[in-house]
Amino acid sequence: MTASKPVIAITMGDPSGVGPEIIVKSLKDEAIYDKCQPFVIGDLKVLKKALDVTNVNLTLNSISQPEEAAYEYGTIDVLDLDLVSEDLPWGEVSSEAGNAAFRYLEKAIAYANEEKIQGICTAPLNKEALHKAGHIYPGHTEILAELTNTKDFAMMLSAPGLRVIHVTTHIGLIDAVHKINPERQYTVIKLAHETLQKAGIAAPKIAVCGINPHAGENGLFGNGEEEEKIVPAVEKAQREGIDVVGPLPADTLFFRAKRGDFDIVVAQYHDQGHGPIKVLGLESGVNITVGLPTIRTSVDHGTAFDIAGKNIADELSLKEAMRMAIELAPRK
Repeated sequence: MTASKPVIAITMGDPSGVGPEIIVKSLKDEAIYDKCQPFVIGDLKVLKKALDVTNVNLTLNSISQPEEAAYEYGTIDVLDLDLVSEDLPWGEVSSEAGNAAFRYLEKAIAYANEEKIQGICTAPLNKEALHKAGHIYPGHTEILAELTNTKDFAMMLSAPGLRVIHVTTHIGLIDAVHKINPERQYTVIKLAHETLQKAGIAAPKIAVCGINPHAGENGLFGNGEEEEKIVPAVEKAQREGIDVVGPLPADTLFFRAKRGDFDIVVAQYHDQGHGPIKVLGLESGVNITVGLPTIRTSVDHGTAFDIAGKNIADELSLKEAMRMAIELAPRK
């Protein structure tokens, strides 16, 4: 590995979804190889099918360790875990595919813990398939946190002109409001600050969404959640020199952030943060897990079983995720 090119492991995600297709489409872009050393953790036979489906003219190179990879444009290095059958269909939920997706990620995390790679870029997995295989997690983020023994982490989404980090994610709205507290709020503000500093923004401007309409409007809406759950954390961060404001009304905050007033928005729950990002385009959104020992980025879309195997899936989100992984990966 050269000092300027981090090694990035791309996990194939659910092998019945669009992950294999968008991976081979992305790796036909020579610019990726100019900036990093990528290899795929997945199943060689599935990637062969993906090459056939997409008519991408690249060569597959089977490896058993990252050190064996060629890292040359025109060749996709594949760490073949050989977990699924030859006739695994596109676009169907199965425990076989769900288990494979989990094992690909597990292997990548092992390499990250051994410092053999500098980043992980994940293709989408399917939660139903994951659960069918006995891996009961809400998604990638929680798997990564558990397998890296990470306590303080958060989901960050990035799209052109807008970054959002979440206090809560994959839980119901009522549960989310109960779970939000000043400690978690402060942790997420601090993670946002530290992550953007590592990315080269010396003094990130952070804005925090309210929970209720109009951020409670001085008690008019809600039951004082903003004063109880958000204000103490914002004030603590401010005392430490972090440039953060809030709580602010979510209905105007995302517009202001997109305009350039803020570098990142702290969203209180899943749809509050995901909605604005996805309005900007599913194909350009990137999902980043913040707080892990290694950088992890992902597409901000699902397995798209309805179009899997049809050469319809757009690879732009994966290429954006690769770009972000390269940008945030540590250099040696």
